[in-house]
Amino acid sequence: MNLISPLIRPENVVVDLDAASKKRLFELTGELFQSNYGISASEVFDSLFSREKLGSTALGYGIAIPHGRIKGLKDTACACIRLKAPIDFDAPDNLPVDLVFVLLAPATATDLHLQILGELAQMLSDASFRERLRQAPDAATLRALIESWTP
Repeated sequence: MNLISPLIRPENVVVDLDAASKKRLFELTGELFQSNYGISASEVFDSLFSREKLGSTALGYGIAIPHGRIKGLKDTACACIRLKAPIDFDAPDNLPVDLVFVLLAPATATDLHLQILGELAQMLSDASFRERLRQAPDAATLRALIESWTP
């Protein structure tokens, strides 16, 4: 089992999200986490946006892993979002992003969130796996792919 699977609830997998910009993506992500975890949408937005100002969280190959710390969050939470259309994310390879994994950690997070980020990077470095994520017909299939991945 990987570290990511238990963090991604079925309701945190979104396919064909319509977000035309990073800012809009972070707003919609805030709403998702507010709805599913009761976290303030504005707090999620502020955390992700502040982290992004430090440098792009895009890895390249159309992938981004925006992440932030949230005061009051008890456990690390993750969402997988496949965008309807790719958006600019200031990626190192200048490619737009269409696959987004959002990671939120408690403000007092230990090294676990760094291990999770590392595992996400490892998972997403596999070109054939990225393609399967992009071709998944629905959120359930996308989540099943993530669950079946082994480090």
